[in-house]
Amino acid sequence: MKNIYFFYFCIIKEKIMKRLIIKIDEEKCDGCGICAQGCMEGALQIIDGKARLISELFCDGLGACIGECPPGAITLEEREALPYDENAVMERISKQGEKTILAHLKHLKEHNENEHLKTGLEYLEKNNIKIDLTELNKKPMFNIMDNKGGQGCPGSRAMDFRNDSEQKSFNNSDQPSALNQWPIQLHLVNPHASYFQNADVVLAADCVAFSMGGFHNKYLNGKSLAIACPKLDSNMESYIEKLSMMIDGSKINMLIVMIMEVPCCGGLLRIAQLALEKSQRKIPLKLVTVSIRGEVLEEEWASVN
Repeated sequence: MKNIYFFYFCIIKEKIMKRLIIKIDEEKCDGCGICAQGCMEGALQIIDGKARLISELFCDGLGACIGECPPGAITLEEREALPYDENAVMERISKQGEKTILAHLKHLKEHNENEHLKTGLEYLEKNNIKIDLTELNKKPMFNIMDNKGGQGCPGSRAMDFRNDSEQKSFNNSDQPSALNQWPIQLHLVNPHASYFQNADVVLAADCVAFSMGGFHNKYLNGKSLAIACPKLDSNMESYIEKLSMMIDGSKINMLIVMIMEVPCCGGLLRIAQLALEKSQRKIPLKLVTVSIRGEVLEEEWASVN
């Protein structure tokens, strides 16, 4: 088993990369808890009056779930990181005290990360770090993805709309599509394609068009399109690079970011903001937030910072 783990660790180490991850300035942090409330995956918690990143394992570095930090204590930094090195995570958080270590171990258990939990406990034993594990073993932790417990990510919560009082009627005639290009997935598009040249570009979360009946007519007509999912996609760095190429190389006119109301979807806006920060040209950035029922909740010009 140790040989298998060592082999797995070596593979991961070969894939070391620079990635965005949150950074907390403890001197600025006042422990208000807004960031922890916005972190639906539980990677951020308020411990001893300060915000703590208890696990890099579930932090995608986009800042999609940290909310708006009033004192500006939370920022993003680009640094080398091993996303699934539990020993490295334990080494980092062990300096922050028993409560932080225990919160991290509970976090692993809640996500059924049993192998990482075992590695974390072995780290404590190996380094002779004594903490009270009574709370960890007090009762079974429920799986955060099991929505029967009333918790978990709002984006994955099951909801049934069939019994709504308002019944919609549709005719059988085909509705024209406003799509004027292919492909549309951000990881497949060529940022220098002709249809991006001097175009207004819609950057939409995957779910937007399925939720909004009038997406094609109201928002896509006459524009170019790229779609992505900040929750499930893993190409965030390449996405930032591609958008930057569109801005500087294809000289797009404006970028309209369309996201769903769920917290994890906000990462798409952050991708656009980082692309603008990286680009030489400055273009207008608009944010459109859509409800899960397809209604436009907010439409506003967004700032880069």
